[in-house]
Amino acid sequence: MFSIALLLIITLALGLFWRAIFSARLKRQKDDRTCLLKELSRLGQLKEELNSENSLLNNKFDDTLTLYEMTKDVCKSLDEGKVFSIFSKNLKKHIGVGDCRYIKDSADLIKYENYTIFPLNLEENQVAGYLAVDRILDADKEKFGILAQQFLIGLRRALFYQKVQGLTITDMLTNVYCRRYFLERFNEELRRSKKNKLSLSFLMIDIDNFKQFNDRYGHLVGDAILRQVSKTIREAVRQIDFIGRYGGEEISVVLAETGREQANFAAERIRQAIALGVIKVYDEELKVTVSIGVSTFPDNTTNMQNLIEMADQALYLAKETGKNKVCFSP
Repeated sequence: MFSIALLLIITLALGLFWRAIFSARLKRQKDDRTCLLKELSRLGQLKEELNSENSLLNNKFDDTLTLYEMTKDVCKSLDEGKVFSIFSKNLKKHIGVGDCRYIKDSADLIKYENYTIFPLNLEENQVAGYLAVDRILDADKEKFGILAQQFLIGLRRALFYQKVQGLTITDMLTNVYCRRYFLERFNEELRRSKKNKLSLSFLMIDIDNFKQFNDRYGHLVGDAILRQVSKTIREAVRQIDFIGRYGGEEISVVLAETGREQANFAAERIRQAIALGVIKVYDEELKVTVSIGVSTFPDNTTNMQNLIEMADQALYLAKETGKNKVCFSP
């Protein structure tokens, strides 16, 4: 009887023991499962954060690459005014700013005291000018700094070109006066005209669709076109007139002692001579036309810079209204 009771007690004790072990194992498995689920959830959140961060980095990389690619645009011209014009146009594609100005003289900065000023440093102690920008967000200043550096690259090229051109009187490609010397002669002729009460006319001549010729045939063909057009202009004007390469594909002419009516005759003679000619370059025979803007002293203005700007506006009108034509400043 005692043995049976002992056996029952042992059996019960063993049952309780194994039950306790099984319960502990179940609890441990449950705890492990809970930990695994938490870790899985943490890893899922980490993956989402990494994906989001990777997406932001990719977008930032694409934006930065786009900004740096602007270098190709601003380096298309060797005229600093046009370099800034291209920069300003591209700037508005990337940043919403109220206004942006290129300032050469630090004395002019006082006019833009409410603007954010970015110095354009060529070298350690040499400033080429300043960019003054209005209503720029703090978040956009880093992006603007990148764009400003791209503008500076194009500006460096333009200034270096001006420096090289300034070492000579004649433009090596077109064999007409370089811009610096042409403007000196222009200023002298204008003073003479004022003193002697003589008329003077200024022509701004631009080759139509010049970029398309460059893109299709290459820059060597573009150079050949510039040479031939310049030669045709030289042959179409008088010895007392003088010609200069104003910049890029723009050729300028000062017609001494020439009023509006005579200037129209001279400009049409130039336009027709170019339009009727054929430019033979390598295996190509090309037809080229030009648009011409004209301003006259003293009819339009008595200031040289204003004469240039008014002829440039007339040239723009000629371009916008069909090209291959002469337009006068009103």
